[in-house]
Order: sequence, then C-alpha cells, then structure tokens
Amino acid sequence: MKSQELRKKAPELDPLRLGSGWEVEDLSKPQIIVESSYGHSHPGSAHLNRLVHEVNKVIYNDGGRPANYYVTDICDGEAQGHDGMNYSLVSRDIMAAMIEIHVKATPFDAGVFLTSCDKSVPAHLMAIARLNMPAVFMPGGIMKSGPDLLTLEQIGKYSAMFERGEITEEKFMEYKRNACPACGACSFMGTASTMQVMAEALGLALPGSALIPTHIGELEKATREAGKCAIKLVHNPIAPAEILTEKAFENAIMVHAAIAGSSNSLLHLPAIAHEVGITLSPELFDRIHRKIPYILNIRPSGYWPGEYFWYAGGTPAIMEEIKEHLHLDVMTITGKTLGENLEELRNTDFYANCNHYLSLHNLTQSDLIKSAKSPIRQEGAIAILKGNLAPEGAVVKHSAISPKLMQATLKAHVFDCEEEALQAVLSKKITPGEAVFIRYEGPKGSGMPEMFYTTEAIASDPELVESVALITDGRFSGATRGPAIGHVSPEANEGGPIALVKDGDLIRIDIPARSLNIVGTKGEEKTPEEIDMILSYRREKWHKPTSRYEDGILGIYTRNCVSPMKGGYMEAE
Repeated sequence: MKSQELRKKAPELDPLRLGSGWEVEDLSKPQIIVESSYGHSHPGSAHLNRLVHEVNKVIYNDGGRPANYYVTDICDGEAQGHDGMNYSLVSRDIMAAMIEIHVKATPFDAGVFLTSCDKSVPAHLMAIARLNMPAVFMPGGIMKSGPDLLTLEQIGKYSAMFERGEITEEKFMEYKRNACPACGACSFMGTASTMQVMAEALGLALPGSALIPTHIGELEKATREAGKCAIKLVHNPIAPAEILTEKAFENAIMVHAAIAGSSNSLLHLPAIAHEVGITLSPELFDRIHRKIPYILNIRPSGYWPGEYFWYAGGTPAIMEEIKEHLHLDVMTITGKTLGENLEELRNTDFYANCNHYLSLHNLTQSDLIKSAKSPIRQEGAIAILKGNLAPEGAVVKHSAISPKLMQATLKAHVFDCEEEALQAVLSKKITPGEAVFIRYEGPKGSGMPEMFYTTEAIASDPELVESVALITDGRFSGATRGPAIGHVSPEANEGGPIALVKDGDLIRIDIPARSLNIVGTKGEEKTPEEIDMILSYRREKWHKPTSRYEDGILGIYTRNCVSPMKGGYMEAE
C-alpha cells in the first residue's frame, strides 16, 4: 500500500497522526481519505458530515482508517444578484486544486468523495481524474420539494413578479420560507442534480446513488456501500483513467440528453475529460443530443420536482430506456461493466424499492420517465449554434424555448453588464422582437457569472417569453428556462463578434439549422459579404477593455482560463 511505503520515507508522519487521535494500530491499516464539501455554506453541504460519519463507521469496521478532509463550496443561489457570482466558476478549479493538495501532501490508499452541488461535484470529479487514485464518488442527494411542489428555481420567477407588483411582499416571503425545506441539492434538474447524475453515468458513483432524497434512509444506506467500495478498491484497485474513457463520456452525454440536463455541463464535462487527456468537442454534444430523445419529466424543462427522479428509478431507469445507444462494455467503479450493473439491478428489488416511494405520491414511473419510443421530444435538450456571431459556438437549451423562437429574426438591444439588462427588462424598456445582449460576462471578462435573474424576468413575463431572446457570453443557471443562448465564443473580452454588436442589428436564430448570425444593421438586412465588411470596420474601432480583475483569484482566473466551449478551466500560467 502506498501509505505504508511513504511512512518509511516520512518518520514524522506516525507521531503527527498519533497526535491527531489515531491509534498505533491505525497506522498500518489501509488509509482512506474522506473528502467532502461539508460546511454551513448552503443546504447542499450542511448535511454532509452525517454521511461522512456513515462512511467512517464502515471503513473502521472493514479494517481501514478514514481521515476526514474538507473544502467547503459556495452556493450559486447565495451568490446571485451581486459580484459574488463571478467567483462561482473559478471556485470549481480552486476546490479541485485543494483536493489535489490534500491527497498529494499526505499518503492515502483510496478515497471517498462526498458532495452535492453545482461546482463541488465537477470539482471532485476533476480531482479524482487528476489524481488517478482509486476513489468512489458519493452524491450528497437532493432535497424534498416544498408545499404545492414549490422548488427553489421558482423564486426567480416570483422575485420578478414581486418587482413588477404582481404579488405582495407577504406572498413572496411565504415562497422564500418554504422553497428549501431540507438539505441536499435543489429539487430540480439544475446543475447540481445534473452533475450528480453525470458522476453516476460516468461510472465513478455506485449504480443508483445519484439524487437520493436526503430525508429518506436510502441515502445513508448508499453511503455505507460507498465506504465498502473504497476498502475494496485498496485491495483491487481500479484507476479512474480506466473508467473515464471516451466511451464513458459519450454515455454521460447520452444520459444528459435524455434528462434535459443543465447547459453548465458543457463547461464541466470537458473540464473533467481534460484531466485525463480527452477533448470533448461542442460538436460531440450536438451530435449526441440530436440522436438521443429527451424523456425525463422533471423541472425546469418538465413538470415534477427533482425529488421524484430517484423514486422513478433514477439514472439506471434512464439508462434502461436508452440502452441500445449506450456503450455497455465500459468499466465502472464496481469492478463490473455498465451492462453488468444494469442487469444486477434488474435482478434485485432496486426498482420496486424506488417505485414504492413514488406510489406514495400516487405516481407511476411513466409519469416521470417516458419511453424512448414515445419521448417528450425526439432530440435532447441542448444545441450548439455557430455562425458569424459565434464562430466557436454557443449553447442553447432548446427544450425550454417556445417554438416561436426556434427560428426568429430579432433586433439587438445591447448591454455590457447584467444589472443594466435586468433593470431594462423589469422596467419594460425591452419590447417584443428584441434580442437582449449581455456581454463582457465570459470567463476572461468577469469569471462567467450566471444570468439567472434576467432570464427569469424574461421567462416570467408573458409578453416577452415567446418574443425575446437573451444572448450572452456568460452562462446560465441550471434552473434557467425560456429563450436563453449562452457561452457565445469567442467572448467579448477576447474581441469576439459579440463585442461588435450594436443596437438595431438584426440577429437571426435558427436552432434547427444550428445557426446564430448577424444578418443586418439598423433594422435592414444585409448580404453576408456586407456584414463581414461592417464587422471588420467595427473591429478596427474596438478597444479591449481594461480587466475588471487585476489581482486576487479572479485576476489569476481571467488571465489563464480557456474558452467556454473548451470547459472554462484554468491553464497553468
């Protein structure tokens, strides 16, 4: 075992561990790092120490010695509406780096990684891939929904309604009091939930472990199994690189299409793949989403809260529906192939147990997961758009867009920050038929914050939701619904065409054709050649803005991050 080899090289290791509460006999046991994002930062992490304790008990009982390490994550919801959101994406990379430091600085034989949310799940997966140490990922579960199926992503809508005077402050406060009734990831298929599912789809989490509701005992049961898995990995190691193959990532993208997963996954999956030397192109996402049907009736694209996902059979049930497309021969953390895992679940009471909870809500599996032969939509949720406005690509979650905006020509209304755009929407300065641009919000511009409040203000306005699109080099919340096109690349701060757009330009969106183009100026259409000349002239007049962040972590990040279409991760200085 690696830990025993390093004990000989570092004689201070034994006394330091004894001084930390270890017993002498612990020093020669398999040493397991139990890394979690536990902290009082938000509901997705506040409960994790109870899962850590479950893991510890199992590791002790099975002859190992656990060591608890923590890197608390921040909450995108708590960072909304102010500059704190600029720190969200970079926190993923910093968490991954801290976990790397924890493992590399001290000898461990295997690991259990516990977390729940938007940036912490991809951070843990990036670290597992980078370290290539035997490790199992344990998703931290999902919270139950509130009264009348209330879930947190609806708060943006109610906030906009309150600002417009459509609901009272008392009613708004009632919604806020009840939107998060328990710990866990927020109860919709946002980024947190999507990335838990991605961890399982990649094969790094145990079958059926993603998005178990935190208020039922099944989560603790699955956590104990993760602890047992870690001990097995000490004696029968499986390196993450054996699991994280190109086929595994293709499987994950297929599942992503079927569940209408968060658009932020197009930042996170490429960043994880990069850690094992694999490049995931935007075209791969688009190609897979074209062939895999969208079948999950969960918010924000569907109707039911995310709590019900596991009750309907979770990730394995999704995989069963699209099984003919999956690579069933890939290796997983169980030491078995994906096909063997699915067969094993069919031969146990897994689905009956899940569906028991679903029946308590008078629902059946088909209410949540549709047949691939009769899907909600024939294609997945994501499309990659390209054109003279986005030469490297842009991302749109078209499952949440009105059919009226699938092909549209709109007039540009340009803003250089989200705050101004949001105020314009709320004050009715945005009119039907406009494309609201928010730029200089890409990774190099400001750290790539979410544009959540502006999208919700548009989506909750019946006059705008089917007639206005939001286009940005920033990103969106996993809760985003409505007409939103993000990750426009190259970003404005790099001189991409989005920096050259002016009020009154005509913008043509054609999602079926996967195109996004500037087709006119001052309300008049021009030929492609004329547009090229106009953009060339504007580029000569454009001046790169002074960076908003010269120092601190955002200074480091904005200097060293790659394009959103590559994953937005940091490269070495």
